[in-house]
Amino acid sequence: MSEGRQIRITGIHTVGVPVTDQDRALAFYTDTLGLETRMDAPVEQLGGRWIEVAVPGAATTIALVPADKEAPAGTETGIRLTAADVPAAHEELKQRGVEVGELLSWEGVPPMFALRDPDGNGLEIVE
Repeated sequence: MSEGRQIRITGIHTVGVPVTDQDRALAFYTDTLGLETRMDAPVEQLGGRWIEVAVPGAATTIALVPADKEAPAGTETGIRLTAADVPAAHEELKQRGVEVGELLSWEGVPPMFALRDPDGNGLEIVE
């Protein structure tokens, strides 16, 4: 460890998800998943906008960033969202035409399922 002051990380602000169409992604994350828009500002250097969405009341956001060759769309994000009733959320998203995986339920483990956003980015919903 280097000498001097220690860096103190105090939280996670945002997780970036690469998308090919920011308007379509924003509609999916807000209208379909129920997240709220926290920021939507043009950023010329990105070739698009800086958009952050979040679960209402949550500190951590998801940034819907323009996909490029270094960060292509269609990735496994590692993001785990939560819902109070995962079986109901699974059924509702399925009815809305969202690509959802099998509802998984093991003894001692909360129910969960995978889903894909319109760009094929993978997320999970866990109870």
